[in-house]
Amino acid sequence: MLDGLTLTTDAFAKTVRFVASAKLRPSVLEMLVDPAEISALAEIEGATSTRLVAQDRGTSVLNAKEFVYGVPHAAFINASFAYAKPRDPNRYNGADLGAWYAALDPKTCMAEVAFHMTEFLADAGKLEGVVEYTEMWSSMSGRFLDLRPHPAHDSLHPDKTIGYPIGNALAEHARAAGLNGIIYPSVRHAGGVCLAALRPYVVQSVAQGAMYRFTWSGSPAPSVEQTTT
Repeated sequence: MLDGLTLTTDAFAKTVRFVASAKLRPSVLEMLVDPAEISALAEIEGATSTRLVAQDRGTSVLNAKEFVYGVPHAAFINASFAYAKPRDPNRYNGADLGAWYAALDPKTCMAEVAFHMTEFLADAGKLEGVVEYTEMWSSMSGRFLDLRPHPAHDSLHPDKTIGYPIGNALAEHARAAGLNGIIYPSVRHAGGVCLAALRPYVVQSVAQGAMYRFTWSGSPAPSVEQTTT
């Protein structure tokens, strides 16, 4: 499936991922228990957290040793791979494994998350809502499948029912070939470049950046306001 496609060795000093800021906040449960009960709370979380189970036992795709430990935002990196959405796969990850999606420019992230949240709100029947996203900067390097020279590749089809199944299969072949990820032209932001890291250890030196507030007020196009630097 990789025949005829471009493989490249590259290093990206700064890539950016937008995440809903609520995912970065401490659990509300921590504010409801006595400090002495935190260990019990952690034990309960360990028995039910998909991320912690994956870190301890691995997944059907990744060995436990492939997750990252002792680095900034390790839990968040690992969660991106441990939590998959069987009923709602993404372009380059399917039902059994997540991926770390990023871009080379914040504007590309804005377009990508705006598209998907607009779609979610439309499916819910109401284009109204406020979501805050935080930049998560990271570096990546290694051997990648590069789809930039192949903008007409079927995995880049804007219709998810067409592009996603092909992209999922392509990602499986790329991972089996030992590649670290996929570089591809953004489908939602003309001229933008996205990356999908296929292994946790590919995501390096993660640091939190600015925060943005996206507001939908009945229109598919949200207003975007930077709230922190």
